[in-house]
Amino acid sequence: PEGEKDKIFEYHAGGGLGLFFVREILSITDMTIREIGTPGDGARFVIHVLPDGYRIV
Repeated sequence: PEGEKDKIFEYHAGGGLGLFFVREILSITDMTIREIGTPGDGARFVIHVLPDGYRIV
């Protein structure tokens, strides 16, 4: 449900650490992640990167 999407990024002892760590690492670099999927159609994640937040090497 729409109101519970942020819960997938919370720390849960014993499992479910992946998305928690992704959000934490992205926040260190001033990036964000959110889930925008439609119930029944699967998850869809968007990572927001600031215009000056990356470089091509």
